[in-house]
Amino acid sequence: MGEMIEMIGPIGLSIVYLLDLLFGDPVWFLHPIRIIGKAIVYLERMLRMITHSILSERMVGIFLCAIVVILAYVVTWGSIYLAHHVNGYLGTCVAIVLAYFTISIKSLGKTAQDVGNYLQEGNEKGARIHLSLIVGRDTMALNRDEIIRATVETVAENTSDGIVAPLFYLIIGGVPLGMAYKAVNTLDSMVGYKNERYLKLGWASAKCDDLANYIPARITGVLMIVAALFLRKDWKNAYVTMRRDARRHESPNSGYPEATVAGALRVQLGGTNYYDGIPRMSALIGQNREKLNESSIRDVVTMMHLTSAITVLLGMLVLGVLR
Repeated sequence: MGEMIEMIGPIGLSIVYLLDLLFGDPVWFLHPIRIIGKAIVYLERMLRMITHSILSERMVGIFLCAIVVILAYVVTWGSIYLAHHVNGYLGTCVAIVLAYFTISIKSLGKTAQDVGNYLQEGNEKGARIHLSLIVGRDTMALNRDEIIRATVETVAENTSDGIVAPLFYLIIGGVPLGMAYKAVNTLDSMVGYKNERYLKLGWASAKCDDLANYIPARITGVLMIVAALFLRKDWKNAYVTMRRDARRHESPNSGYPEATVAGALRVQLGGTNYYDGIPRMSALIGQNREKLNESSIRDVVTMMHLTSAITVLLGMLVLGVLR
């Protein structure tokens, strides 16, 4: 299967990147991530039935995480393997299409820009609705400044979770590992909450996500500093802020891209967010030298795009050397 993994070589990786820039993340009922999400819902329901009778809730959560991740890897591997044995070109196409489903560059950038456009038009309600598509926090009561902050924070965080991390795993382990990472990320977004329902059952998924994003988050921080340099932002302050503030974030990983962006734009991120009506205070990151505004959204989206391009170029170089 080493041959299979090489199907996502330098040319394949560039095609995956271009497909996303052209078409974005498709809204399709057979989208692999949607299927993974449905599988999580089904397995959670089934496994909860045995929580109190046989296993502890935390042990059930471990089984849920393991089953979903292993299935994502095996089904992806099997799909490419079978397609390859039908026809080599078909196998390559299947690998590229599946890899394409693991990243989301255009859709993230467009949604964030739509939020900024609505704000410029004075339509805060429209901005809140679009923001709700890319954040997990409550959005309907946010004021203008909070909408901008939430948009900047989620684009920074998702540059790591939704772009650099899946590309990282595609590069080092091929499409099956890239899809397994997306399964981990989806598990965390669905059951990795610290509330009464998921505190124990989602523990394994949350920890697995922290582990899977540990290296990619730090790579993202470094690459965003490079992007800030090319974009003539304050890259030195980005570096200082990342070193100083990244570990203040409640997440062991999200602080790296967020702190880098805060430093590059000379803004302050963090504060009080609401989840299902419950307030949660996040540490303040960066210094309030510049006021957050609509241009901050444009700047972070531009940083996200350039960071993505740098990641793909480095990935093509690595894959070219390994061939």
